[in-house]
Amino acid sequence: MMLRDYQTRTIDQLYAWFEAGNKGNPCLVLPTGAGKSHIIAALCKDALQSWPETRILMLCHVRELIEQNAEKMRQHWPNAPMGIYSAGLRRKEMGEPITFAGIQSVRTKAKQIGHVDLVIIDEAHLVSHKDEGGYRTLLADLTAINPNLRIVGLTASPYRLGHGYITDKPAIFDALIEPVSIEELIYKGYLSTLRSKLTTTKLEVDGVHKRGGEYIESELQAAVDTTDKNARVVAEIIKLGIGRKSWLVFCAGVDHARHVCEALTAQGIVAECVTGETPSNERDRILTDFKAGRITALTNANVLTTGFDAPGIDLVAMLRPTMSPGLYVQMAGRGLRIAPGKTDCLVLDFAGVVEQHGPITAVKPPPRKGDKVGEAPVKVCDHCQEICHLSVKVCPACNEPFPEPERPALKLHNHDIMGLEGVDMEVSAWTWRKHISRASGKEMLSVSYYGGLSDPPVTEYLAVTHDGYAGEKSRRLLADLAHKAGVELDYGSADLHELAQTMTAGVPPSSIEFKKEGKFFTIINRTWT
Repeated sequence: MMLRDYQTRTIDQLYAWFEAGNKGNPCLVLPTGAGKSHIIAALCKDALQSWPETRILMLCHVRELIEQNAEKMRQHWPNAPMGIYSAGLRRKEMGEPITFAGIQSVRTKAKQIGHVDLVIIDEAHLVSHKDEGGYRTLLADLTAINPNLRIVGLTASPYRLGHGYITDKPAIFDALIEPVSIEELIYKGYLSTLRSKLTTTKLEVDGVHKRGGEYIESELQAAVDTTDKNARVVAEIIKLGIGRKSWLVFCAGVDHARHVCEALTAQGIVAECVTGETPSNERDRILTDFKAGRITALTNANVLTTGFDAPGIDLVAMLRPTMSPGLYVQMAGRGLRIAPGKTDCLVLDFAGVVEQHGPITAVKPPPRKGDKVGEAPVKVCDHCQEICHLSVKVCPACNEPFPEPERPALKLHNHDIMGLEGVDMEVSAWTWRKHISRASGKEMLSVSYYGGLSDPPVTEYLAVTHDGYAGEKSRRLLADLAHKAGVELDYGSADLHELAQTMTAGVPPSSIEFKKEGKFFTIINRTWT
């Protein structure tokens, strides 16, 4: 079975990391839908065929992932010497060179497992950064048996709530390897675009306390799970979901998931609910029916964020406020997979998580425990200058009421989940030039867009001479811009200076939409009228 280009690149970069003499354990960061199971299978096959004495333990936390990973292993290597050890799957096979196992089933069985050379961990962000928990216990015991044990993680969200990145010490992972981005996978047609809309209904969390950095579930449900809110949320999902066939709804808890499901059903929507309390046979039936299109809406509480693959999902409703950027990425990621007839996935963010954590292409990692975030929660009374806690409504010194606080403006236009929206500028002219990159020394093309007298020029760079994805993308963009500018480019004989002159003579766009990222500009959209 052939790997995609970026999957081969992933394995090459992993080997290069080890060959560079790096010590410790790397983690591969791959977007949801990138095909981690195929990468795992190819890695295992290559390791066993190159070093036949190698023993590999593949770990994850849910039986669905164990099944997926084992299935892909069989596709890549039908006669792979492998076994599965999982109580949930009712299989306890051990002793083969490759073992796919659930952490709950093997966390205390290091002696039975014996010598292992390589441990691969799917959803590696679940490994505690502290020396505690099932993963850390098993890894410590296996390392005692083989001090040369190496660990490779895979995750789409390389951070932990209250800790920061999973490489921040103390941690078992020492480096993050990021071989591919969401943008590249969407560009190449391997992932679906996400769209997002502002929702009228907002699920507020005022007064909800936190424990361990996350909202306390009982208080969170009490705040968001009311008959009125559920009815308004469901009405808005139905209104905005017209034409969409597969809705996945993330709720704040078990009761909330059931109540939202009931509200959907009351409006004539074919809906079901899955929670941790759902019997496994019933859960399998519901998920099968949902994937087959017999169920339109599926509500859930904390069970379908990982290990759940339903490519047809074209609407994700977030009704679950969370402080965890990792949970946010996992929820949004359920809509990234492609499917026949699917053009994009609509994300309805009733919980404010897109605004809080940023677009999924640039998620803000959580701060480390103890790090200061923002300013101190205080305010000053304008009448007597008393310093008061931010939460008080009346000054305790002079009894003067504080004005109602203004809600901050959204940082992301329309909750732009893909991070694709920016600033508009009308264009009066453009100039193309040959440019030499200071970083690589390679020749490039640059184009500067000019607006009004008060507008600074906006310049972007096209890496048309580069290899790989960057060069391919730039050349396709140049061809598209030339077509819209009404010019023909002679790629065969013209050098970059001549191409720049030809493009400058073309018709520039009437307006552009751009955003600034550090020193550079990204052009999001160009419009010709």
